[in-house]
Amino acid sequence: MIVRPRLDDHLVIGKYTGKVIVGVGLLMIIPLAVSLGFSEWDTAVDFVISIAACLIFGSGTQLFCRTEKDMNWSHGLAVASGAWVWATALGCLPHYLSGHAGSYLDALFDVMSGYTTTGLYLLQDLDHIANGLNMWRHLLTYAGGQGIVVVALTFLFKGTSGAYKLYVGEGKDERLLPNVVQTARAIWLVSLTWLGVGTLALTATGLYLGQSPVRAFFHGMWVFMGAWSTGGFAPQSFNTFWFHSLTYEVVCIVVMIAGSFNFALHWAMWTGDRKEIRKNIETISMFVTLTLTTLIATFWLAKANVYPDAMSLFRKVFYQIVSGHTTTGFSTIYARAFVTQWGPVGLVAATIAMAIGASACSTGGGIKGIRMGIISKAVLQDIRRMISPESALISQKYHHIRNVWLDDGLVRTTLTITVAYVTLYGVATVVGVLCGFPLDQAAFEAVSAASNTGLSCGITTPAMPAVMKVTYILAMWLGRLEFMSVFALGGYLWSVVRGR
Repeated sequence: MIVRPRLDDHLVIGKYTGKVIVGVGLLMIIPLAVSLGFSEWDTAVDFVISIAACLIFGSGTQLFCRTEKDMNWSHGLAVASGAWVWATALGCLPHYLSGHAGSYLDALFDVMSGYTTTGLYLLQDLDHIANGLNMWRHLLTYAGGQGIVVVALTFLFKGTSGAYKLYVGEGKDERLLPNVVQTARAIWLVSLTWLGVGTLALTATGLYLGQSPVRAFFHGMWVFMGAWSTGGFAPQSFNTFWFHSLTYEVVCIVVMIAGSFNFALHWAMWTGDRKEIRKNIETISMFVTLTLTTLIATFWLAKANVYPDAMSLFRKVFYQIVSGHTTTGFSTIYARAFVTQWGPVGLVAATIAMAIGASACSTGGGIKGIRMGIISKAVLQDIRRMISPESALISQKYHHIRNVWLDDGLVRTTLTITVAYVTLYGVATVVGVLCGFPLDQAAFEAVSAASNTGLSCGITTPAMPAVMKVTYILAMWLGRLEFMSVFALGGYLWSVVRGR
């Protein structure tokens, strides 16, 4: 029997959803300040309207849903997934009011892409949008990389026991510190430190390339936000290809890889455990799969003689594969070059890299390196069992911050999430094929959306069918939250309708 939620359940979910939306409204103060600083009055008005909408909704929801009851697991999961929907619906108002979005659906697409650190976009005339709107695009992907729930936990929550449920609902499960609110603040400490260092490096590179100090600073900060959050947004339509700079690309590669690492790994190194980076199963897994996909693409493109010399070949291949594997979405080639130059093998290599993705509890998406490592360990364990005597006790462990023994429950959970990702990739691919796109291109774009990568082979445009836009929005949402909290929200809504 399905139990219908009580009034207290609705009040808890409404209260904490309101807190998250207030956090979104407060974030908009930063792009509002940028708009005022550049005398972009129309854009400033757009943000005033949007801030008011978020604060009215968030504060009104908290006022209406006053309760002292704390969250349980179902509440936390429902709030985490539901808050992303409301944050997207209200967070896209600046996009829609700017006139650069062809429709409200396009604005929703862009903001969901930003929050989920995907990087696909439908904004029109990107090269001429206001600085304030560009600031919002990159800020929401930077905040989304940490998690909009993490933003709320950092500034708007006290150390309630229910906060951990909310944290887990956003696809994270590792505590850097005993208290989950302290963990959220530690994540921001790491991210803000990298923000300072990365922005300085990219600003210096921009100045060397001849940009004005103001332009170099904002471009450097925005590109860093896109790289660190593995979000892939850039302030111009040609992405990082626009800079035509090896130095800029090298800095971006360093930041992309760092941004794809688990925050627990960052914290271990931050607190002095430097050896963790070479012992961790995720870094080992990523090194192996990154090397293999790079070699496949390099061999194919060398055979096809696409690039004139070895340096150009390595520079183009390694950058795109790293961008795909870290699920960043930065690119230094034209979108259609994946089809016209990279061909089917190069396209498949990039698709595999995107499908695997980055680390768990990082800013990245995809199946995740830790799951690939666990599956590999499980296969090796089964092989050892088959070739060992029946009386032998075969055990297997892996290292992720600490040594963890492999058990059937862990393997089952890993395979469940992996199958869910593969199914999502397949469904989104079928939708693309039914809309008339070739299988390899449809798969590339579908995996890019569902793994929160953002590389495009030219399919994602304002002219693509609405059904594909909706499919990609759902795929980005499901992929970023790793399914469970979205399924919990669906179950909660179903129990409201069918429960007793």
